[in-house]
Amino acid sequence: MPDPTSADVQDNAAQIAYWNDKAAVTWTAFQERLDTLFEPITALAIDAAAPAPGEHVIDIGCGCGATVLALASRIGPTGRVVGLDVSEPMSARARERIEAAGLTNAQVILSDAATHVFPSKDADLLFSRFGVMFFADPVAAFANLRQSMRPGGRLLCAAWRSLADNPWFDVPLQAARPLLPPQPPIGPDEPGPFAFANADRTRRILTQGGWRDATLTRHDVPMHFADAGHIDQAAEFATRVGMLARILADADPDVRSRARQAVAEALKAYDGPDGITLSGSIWLLSARA
Repeated sequence: MPDPTSADVQDNAAQIAYWNDKAAVTWTAFQERLDTLFEPITALAIDAAAPAPGEHVIDIGCGCGATVLALASRIGPTGRVVGLDVSEPMSARARERIEAAGLTNAQVILSDAATHVFPSKDADLLFSRFGVMFFADPVAAFANLRQSMRPGGRLLCAAWRSLADNPWFDVPLQAARPLLPPQPPIGPDEPGPFAFANADRTRRILTQGGWRDATLTRHDVPMHFADAGHIDQAAEFATRVGMLARILADADPDVRSRARQAVAEALKAYDGPDGITLSGSIWLLSARA
């Protein structure tokens, strides 16, 4: 199990700080819209994970709790879901939603899953929707996560494929790029939304972390930004959530305003009868402990 004083903890500090600052405020404020945006992926991932009544599930990077609620409904009152997240505001929102739903089979712990000390080794399912791509040392993190599992327990995680395969990320980013300072390229092994885009690397991470039978399955999904005609709403959302939002976080207000206008112009090409929708592409990662 990774040493909690290791370099991994220090490397994760930047991610933990980010998800407890402006990003946490935005993601909590946009919780309902994000739930709607990710709903097709949530349904795909949970169906693939097949949580069964009575099972013990761990949800990594559970955010504001949508996946915890969905998992809890599948495993029933005799099961148990434990969500982990590094964001205090988002964890607090998830707990509010658990309480509002009257659930007794779910809880959320504020903790870094990469180094969390799991008290037992009886989990049937390790689940994550976009919560595992930010580990500084993914092999050590997945080795640590395996400590939570019973023998033969299963893993199911959703992770983004490449930027080029995800127009919902790339179209707003390219629209705003002329207004932004040059951005350093993101290395293929660096933590971030596309850290698991390379299928061979991802299989190696899981295998070296002690997991068996690692498999990646591609799924392309619609990402619905806003209803038809609501270009300004879609542009605001696209500049407040995702890669572009992170780049714009400390930008001058005038730059943010002009970026939003540029994104709005680009999104007009995707405004149709069913709303403003762009394509997204994910891997579903599966493996056995």
